[in-house]
Amino acid sequence: MLRFVFVIVTGLLYAVIQIVRLSYYASHEEFTEEQRYREAVRTVNLLKKKGRISTLVYGTENLPRENGYIMYSNHQGKYDALGIIYGHKKPLSVLMEYKKSKVILAKQFVDALKGKRIKMNNPRQQLQVLNEIAQEVREGRRYLIFPEGGYADNRNSMQEFSTGCFRCASKSKCPIVPVCIIDSWKPFGINSLKKVVTQVHFLEAIEYFEYAGMNSREIAYIVKQRISDKLSEVAGEI
Repeated sequence: MLRFVFVIVTGLLYAVIQIVRLSYYASHEEFTEEQRYREAVRTVNLLKKKGRISTLVYGTENLPRENGYIMYSNHQGKYDALGIIYGHKKPLSVLMEYKKSKVILAKQFVDALKGKRIKMNNPRQQLQVLNEIAQEVREGRRYLIFPEGGYADNRNSMQEFSTGCFRCASKSKCPIVPVCIIDSWKPFGINSLKKVVTQVHFLEAIEYFEYAGMNSREIAYIVKQRISDKLSEVAGEI
């Protein structure tokens, strides 16, 4: 939390400017998806520099080169999506819980990336949003989803996955890219201004033929196991 306050206080002018810029890009349709994404990445880079945060990225060769796909990542803290956006060079969008997505800066990111907001207490709205994601992925978009929903005090451990969010992958018949983040809780989770290093690992994509016929619970198990294995392999060495 100390780092978050430090970034905001010492970089207040930059923060205000970037919030305005993101809002402007989000509200003007003449900007392409690539232009909006570049602005989002620019904001991430400013936050990283000001917050003394480094992110090591691995496995970009595992990202499908064509068509849409969905990335499912473990969840550790407020920096998670930012680290993945930094490491993912092509435009992506995000699915975020409705109330959390309305917080300042998070709102501007979701709007600029044309992301989706999901209401946890509204099953009908959830189904509609997941169907919209499936359709957009079929049309070539890329999405980032955190199946754990929240992160509480995860650190380098994991909670149970919500299985419902895997339905949009089955419906779109797209590749699934498991993403393992490590030490991503540290930037805004430790009371220090010391330099921190996080990791993003894009794991080998799971093609549709590999999970065709499986139900959401079975798909969630496979994805979680792959992320857990990488987390145990790398975090155990730190």
